Formats: sequence, structure tokens, C-alpha cells
Amino acid sequence: MRIRSWAEPYKIKMVEHLKMTTPEERATAIQDAGHNTFLLRSRDVYIDLLTDSGTTAMSDRQWAAMMLGDEAYAGSENYYKLEEAVHKYYGYKHLIPTHQGRGAENLLSQIAIKQGDFVPGNMYFTTTRLHQELCGGTFVDVICDEAHDPTSLFEFKGNVDLNKMQALIDKVGADKIPYLSLETNVNMAGGQPCSMANIKAVSELCHKHKIPVFLDATRAVENSYFIKTLEDGYADKTIAEILFEICSYTDGCTMSAKKDSLVNIGGFLALNDEKLAEKARNLVVVYEGLHTYGGMAGRDMEALAIGIGESVGYDHIRARIGQVEYLGEQLIEAGVPIIRPIGGHGIFIDAARFLPHLPRDQFPAQALAAALYVDSGVRAMERGAVSAGRDPETGENRYPNLELVRLTIPRRVYTQAHMDVTAESVVHLFEHPERVSGLKMNYEPEYLRFFQARFDPVNGKSVLAPE
Repeated sequence: MRIRSWAEPYKIKMVEHLKMTTPEERATAIQDAGHNTFLLRSRDVYIDLLTDSGTTAMSDRQWAAMMLGDEAYAGSENYYKLEEAVHKYYGYKHLIPTHQGRGAENLLSQIAIKQGDFVPGNMYFTTTRLHQELCGGTFVDVICDEAHDPTSLFEFKGNVDLNKMQALIDKVGADKIPYLSLETNVNMAGGQPCSMANIKAVSELCHKHKIPVFLDATRAVENSYFIKTLEDGYADKTIAEILFEICSYTDGCTMSAKKDSLVNIGGFLALNDEKLAEKARNLVVVYEGLHTYGGMAGRDMEALAIGIGESVGYDHIRARIGQVEYLGEQLIEAGVPIIRPIGGHGIFIDAARFLPHLPRDQFPAQALAAALYVDSGVRAMERGAVSAGRDPETGENRYPNLELVRLTIPRRVYTQAHMDVTAESVVHLFEHPERVSGLKMNYEPEYLRFFQARFDPVNGKSVLAPE
């Protein structure tokens, strides 16, 4: 029987008109932006795949809920609605809202990490590691080896390597490990999931040594979909049931609600430990706002509470990941080197293999992202040496195994036709890689340089040579 096509489980009620630009206009725009796609003006972008963070299209129910915002400074009714949703779907006892995910990362790092601590995690994330380092911690990568191999087809490349975790405990002692930072659908590995079996085993190992496990739950719903479709014993469970089980093996989470939870702003720190929660509630007043709004407007908390419920709908998450797969399969068919298996929130192009003529110190991923914009108006982002930053001790550039360009798909925003345009542009550049020039950095901020760094083409002309 032929497999029948599926379509998005929503219809479009409102449109935003996009500006159509010429290659010449885009070449000028990327030069003005220092060849950093983060510094482009949104109005000059045709298809914006920079990030899936806060770029979601909210539902009619969420927009209606915005009118129910209780903007009281203290004790907003919307806080209690959000608290109820977090209890129901994530299961944690205490909720501390924040303006977005990095606010929660800051709070957790400050209340848990001491100078000289070691913080293991299944691959680093940029803001998470920076907050850990600013509090005196040292990040230690304990992800499985397959995660660093873009060609590996292992289905759960987000898994923690239990031997690496045990080796760290044996080396530094459990008292020097404040917690394990466990990310679901690991971003820097290409949106790769963790298996439930691994999450459970990691929890047992850490708790045996009295080490808490804190989840980066930003894309835990997407991870739940992969567990349902790939892992034995979960095919008949709902996404909500799988999400709740993931969280049950952990002691709390940081959450950027701008991803899974379908809102444009917001996040939270959720904890089970009363004493830690009390510290966090006290500290959130310093950095975010009162503990019943944490930097969010009441209307945003209301939209978030509804978004959490919508996010666990099977039809929604199937279509969301299905669109990512649609783009990825086109690129695989054309021979474009991407991270495989296809991940949950985007396609990650292996820029080192895509542009083999460029050495790593010419930032091939940054160059490819800039060239892609000039070619078609598609805005992607770099996830390689620029994002990795410098070693805080030596000052030398970090060169991770993966030098990637991320094509991140916003939720409920673009059509399959937009994915076709994106694929055609990537394939066109792949067929003519010699047109892309390497880059050299001419401005580097102290922290999180990938957001604001500026570059010049090594060839002194343009990042993408004319055809």
C-alpha cells in the first residue's frame, strides 16, 4: 500500500509580507553586517532560518489568551496558570519564571556552582557553558563518541557516555561535581536525541553518587517524539507521558520556552529541592523580577501555559519534525554533507566537508552561512569555531570536531515551498564550493562572540564570487 502524503495540522489565518532582494543588494547587506548573519536586518531576510528561538507562530488560542494578561506586579493570576501547566506536563514541584532560558541558566549556575567545580554535560551549549564558567566551573563533555562523528547513523547521539561520567567522578570526586547538565535533543550535536534508557541509567549513576541531574528541557518535547518513534516500548505512549517520564529521572530543569513551548519570549527554572528553590526565588528578584513573573508579562505567561499544552500534541510535533526531515532528505539526495540522522529542530550542514578548500582558521561555517544569504536570502547561522570561542586559559581558538551551519526551522511558520527554495540554494553552492571565500575576524567581543563578531573575506573581495 502506498504511503499517503500528510499536511500541516493548521491553516494560515494571517500573513507577513517578505521583502524580495537581489543578489547585489544582499551582497551589500552582508558586507555591512560584517559577514555575520546575526547582524543582518530582519527586513533584508527572505527565509529566516537563523534560529527556532522565539520565532514560532503562535496559535489563535494563544493570541486570545494574551487578552487575559494579569499585569499585577505580584501574584499574577497567569503565574498560577503557568505553574499548573509545568506541574502537569513536566512534574517539577517549584517554578521560577525567567525572561528566557539563559536567565534560568544564570540562576542555576549561581546557586549550584562553586569555584573549582566541574560540570559534566552531553556536549556544551554556548550560553550554558558561559554561565558555568563565570561561576568558576569547568565544563566537561561526557557525550557519547558518536555525537562527534557527523557520519554516524547512531539513533541516540545525545546519550551520555556512562564510562566518561564515571571516569570524571573517579578523577575529581563527586563533591566537586555540583550537577550533571543533561540536554535533550542536543543542539550542538545536530539536534540529536537521548534515549529513555540512557536518561534512566544516567540518573541512577548520578544519584548513586548524590549528584543532581538538571535537564535542559528546551527541546524535550522533540526528544520525546524520537523516543516514541525509535525506542522499544514507547510506541503506544503519548508525547505527554514520555515527557513526564524524562523529567521524573531529573531533579529540575532550565527551560527556554521560546522553542518547544511555542512562544516568542519566556522561560523558567523548575526544581524539586525546596532549599534550592528558595535560593532561586531570592536571586530571581535581583536579575529578572519578582518570583511570580520573573521578567515576563502576565500575558506572556498565559500564552506559555497554553503553548505547553499544545506542544505535546502528536500531530503538531510530527508535522514539526516532518518538515525538518523533508528539507534534510532533499539535501541527502543531492549528496550535501549533513549531520545524520536528521535531528529535531534543524538541518546541520557539515561545512568542513562542504568547503574542503577552506582551513578551519578561515571559519568555513561562518563563510558558508554568509554565502548562502548572498545566494538566496536564506539566513542560517554558524555552529563551529566561532561559536566555540576561545579557551579561557590559553586564549586560543577552540576548534570543535563539528564545524556546522545550522538551518533552523521555526515552528508553524514556513511552507514546504520555502524548504524547496532553501534546498535549491544549498545544493547550488555545494556544486560550486570554490566560489566561497574564507573569512578573517576583524572584531571580537569578549563574550559569546558569534552574536556580534565581524569578519572580512580573506580574498579581499567578496564572500561569494559571481557566477
